[in-house]
Amino acid sequence: MLREFEFIAERLRPLAAGSAGALDLEDDAALLDPPAGMTLVLTKDAMVAGVHFFPDDPPEQIAQKLLRVNLSDLAAMGAAPLGYLLALARPKALTDDWLTGFCAGLAADQRAFGIGLLGGDTVSTPGPLTLSLTALGQLPRGGALRRRGARQGDDLWVSGTLGDAALGLLVLQGKLEAPAAARDFLIERYRLPRPRLALGQALRGLAHAAIDVSDGLLADLGHILETSGVGAELCADRLPLSPAARDLPGARDAALAGGDDYELLFTVPAERRRAIPALARRLDLPLTRIGRIEAGSGLRVLDAAGDEIRSPRAGWQHF
Repeated sequence: MLREFEFIAERLRPLAAGSAGALDLEDDAALLDPPAGMTLVLTKDAMVAGVHFFPDDPPEQIAQKLLRVNLSDLAAMGAAPLGYLLALARPKALTDDWLTGFCAGLAADQRAFGIGLLGGDTVSTPGPLTLSLTALGQLPRGGALRRRGARQGDDLWVSGTLGDAALGLLVLQGKLEAPAAARDFLIERYRLPRPRLALGQALRGLAHAAIDVSDGLLADLGHILETSGVGAELCADRLPLSPAARDLPGARDAALAGGDDYELLFTVPAERRRAIPALARRLDLPLTRIGRIEAGSGLRVLDAAGDEIRSPRAGWQHF
């Protein structure tokens, strides 16, 4: 097994090669000078084996999910990514082959998203494999999208499709049967989120509020409503479902309360509604209007007839 400094030199230093502020990982910290008029955006997520991923998941995809869930947080604030810091608490049983695959996954996504490693830490642990990543981004000063900001009369929009990741997890757990093609699609959606970075940046100056759907639509919409001091009406029949999910049992509940979608949920003034289809075409990304923001508080989930329906549990909670 590669020892700590061998691992840094042979596996991590190549990941930092394109990041000027990383200083070739020779020092205790990185240096970063944001351009004039820009604000830094920082976010951190952690993943633990057996909690956030299966221990036998491909290491490449574990690395990519770790990076992408952080990039999704940057997308939700309208930021462009700059780089990331990595912390890895590794049990002794972790093999060099696993580490090689993990770093290969990071390298692939660095190329895809145009970022690099800035630094971090590696330690040993007697417990499960634990991974933590801090992503850094930037945006024009005063341009950040916030959860706070939704206003009465705003349309409620969501990107992509909902429920796929939650159904993919059920497939992996052996709790749901699906045709082969649908199975592969749903599992990939669970393992490989798609951070909507271009959408987040395009929503600056257009959306009043935004959040990424990580803990489930109902839970994350609840965060917008609580911080903004408003209520909402959600139309369950408008929820965008993928062809793979559409005919599976529990698809609607997965769309409402399942986690790990990492789509963007955002509010836009009704008078700007016509701007959204053009944005969807430009990004080649489905954007669906699923409800509206109302005065007061609370959330009403309605069926196609306009009758209120009982919604499932409100989503993932860590504690």
